[in-house]
Amino acid sequence: MRLFVIETETKKKGSLTFGTRRVLSDTNSLSIEMDASSSPDEPSRSIFLGVDVGTGSARAGLFDEKGKLLGSSSSPIQIWKDGACVEQSSTDIWLAVCAAVKSACSKAKVAPTEINSLGFAATCSLVAVDSDGSPVSVSWSGDSRRNVIVWMDHRAVEQAERINSSKSPVLEYCGGAVSPEMEPPKLLWVKENLQESWTMVFRWMDLSDWLSYRATGDDTRSLCTTVCKWTYLGHAHMQHVNDKGSRDMEACGWDDDFWEEIGLGDLIEGHHAKIGRSVAFPGHPLGSGLTPTAAKELGLVPGIPVGTSLIDAHAGGVGVIESVPPSEAEEHDEDAICNRMVLVCGTSTCHMAVSRSKLFIPGVWGPFWSAMVPEYWLTEGGQSATGALLDHIIENHAASARLANRAASQKISVFELLNEMLETMKNEQNLPFVAALTEDVHVLPDFHGNRSPIADPKAKGVIYGLTLDTSDKQLALLYLATVQGIAYGTRHIVEHCNAHGHKINTLLACGGLSKNHIFIQEHADIIGCPIILPRESESVLLGAAILGAVATRKYHSLSEAMKALNAAGQVIHPSKDPKVKKYHEAKYKVFRGLYEQQLSYRSLMAQALS
Repeated sequence: MRLFVIETETKKKGSLTFGTRRVLSDTNSLSIEMDASSSPDEPSRSIFLGVDVGTGSARAGLFDEKGKLLGSSSSPIQIWKDGACVEQSSTDIWLAVCAAVKSACSKAKVAPTEINSLGFAATCSLVAVDSDGSPVSVSWSGDSRRNVIVWMDHRAVEQAERINSSKSPVLEYCGGAVSPEMEPPKLLWVKENLQESWTMVFRWMDLSDWLSYRATGDDTRSLCTTVCKWTYLGHAHMQHVNDKGSRDMEACGWDDDFWEEIGLGDLIEGHHAKIGRSVAFPGHPLGSGLTPTAAKELGLVPGIPVGTSLIDAHAGGVGVIESVPPSEAEEHDEDAICNRMVLVCGTSTCHMAVSRSKLFIPGVWGPFWSAMVPEYWLTEGGQSATGALLDHIIENHAASARLANRAASQKISVFELLNEMLETMKNEQNLPFVAALTEDVHVLPDFHGNRSPIADPKAKGVIYGLTLDTSDKQLALLYLATVQGIAYGTRHIVEHCNAHGHKINTLLACGGLSKNHIFIQEHADIIGCPIILPRESESVLLGAAILGAVATRKYHSLSEAMKALNAAGQVIHPSKDPKVKKYHEAKYKVFRGLYEQQLSYRSLMAQALS
């Protein structure tokens, strides 16, 4: 067994205890016994463990020193949806994390003593706990299990509008406006609607920070979460970037005037104790590593380093942004990274780009200093529903059940079946390319509002070209038109960013949707950029694992670890057929027009009701 000495001065934190936890009866938790010792004949390995908590599951992945995935596993987590309210349970999430870690170790045949470090990534959901670390309800139901407001929850639209009307200077660093998906509006909603819960909460935490806290007992927050979702001004720490001995820093980036002005001045008390008194760069080691209690629950060795966390999309960026072909990697151009945008494509899609200088882009979150790559400013675009939208379109169609049965009988996914159908339909109609099938069908994909670049949470989705047809082929067309609508949305974001100072010419994609070849090819054709896929498909897990690797001090910096552990896979190039380009130019004009028409109709109806 290797021993790791963390050469940092650890601040004394408040004692952390966890009461008896109630196991949720409807949680499909998994328990696997493991051999705690490795064979003496096997050479010692350096293995980094990454954990990612997404919207529907907790996943764990084990990686070697070359960034190669050795094994992974997932465990489902419960979710409650009631209108605009979407909630989860931190107790349930931790049980799922423990199950996923044990299962991944079993599948990879990795002993706990071989695991050198641990890193966490998670959705930017909001967690409420009391002074004992026990959950506090954020639900109208009063159910104490439901102590997590999920990232996609839109209950706080009205609170976000009020915050934005303040015109606070901090809003300049989140595209000019907070989203209802960010934490200040959600906090304000709880204070105004659940006063008993508000008084009980001892810590408000982003989910990834809570996971690190649950694992180490150290409630130091990540620059990633606080800057991107809490309006924390990370550039207040620019002078600390070369302080290699600094484990965490006093939180000096909170704008107290902002919190007072929006009605949350009580969060300033105790040096911002409830929202974060200290922060750290992603990957810095927390506390004394994994606590004995957490180690027992996870089936790991106490004391292994745990790195400061990242939001899941940002972990995807860390896991993929240096995944460039060897010829490009050998150029040693430090600013080449600024020409890339990472698409983290899952339930939603996040668009991550970095720059040396801060770029203020209306409707696009940021600039966030050191929120993903140290010393770079992050620009973060996004689409609130992409994978979720495709699921919605398919599952609510009359042909959905038939298609699901066909796919199951062929032992392929519904997406694979739809992609095959589109190719067949193209050939039957003697069309020059698949995209031409949707000449008469157009989709504006803002079914959950527009996050970027319009920043309109009230935007609605539009489908143009519906008929009475409910056949399998009609669903295939609608699916393709939705994929294209999502890609046009990404093109809009890229063009908007480049018009405001970025020079993006290469895309890198990861996440579940990046495994869909129609989705990726349509993006390449519509945006006109090559898209690089990473060698390892689990980029978010790799990004989380990199955080732990950095915490071991094996790498001098996060950037060094990314270059060592990222690797390129397939490169998808846009079509060279000028007819494809001409076709998408026409459809893109329709796409942009659909939103303009929506604004016109919205105004017309508002006048009628005034």
